[in-house]
Amino acid sequence: MIDKFKQAINDATGALREQAAQFGEGAKEKSFQLIEEWLTVFPKLEIYGLEIRSFALSVAISPALEVEMVGRHEDFRPERLDEIIQETRKNAALVSVFTTIRTTYNLHRRTLANLNDPLVVKVRVRLSPEIKVYLGVPLIE
Repeated sequence: MIDKFKQAINDATGALREQAAQFGEGAKEKSFQLIEEWLTVFPKLEIYGLEIRSFALSVAISPALEVEMVGRHEDFRPERLDEIIQETRKNAALVSVFTTIRTTYNLHRRTLANLNDPLVVKVRVRLSPEIKVYLGVPLIE
């Protein structure tokens, strides 16, 4: 009876390992697919005035690409951001970056704080992409 119980546990453990491995491979494949898509976005962001400052790849069960870009505030005034968003409306990744920049500027204006240089945009591409916009150099990361 104990032997059957041990065998059942071993079978269940094996099945769980197999599922985890399949999930890991699926997540890895999907992450690399997203990274490939974003690699076509970064040159377009550079055309609009965001220069790549750093570029990193982390490889794990879910790989990630992290790119930090720098721009000038005067290149992203509210009217210009609206134009850019209109021009890029068919590209969801570009729209998400420029909408995040616009929203960051709008929220910053409400604080009545000074606008510090530079504009920093950090994009982390993984299963759920993340976009961060800094107005000035971040002291804490």
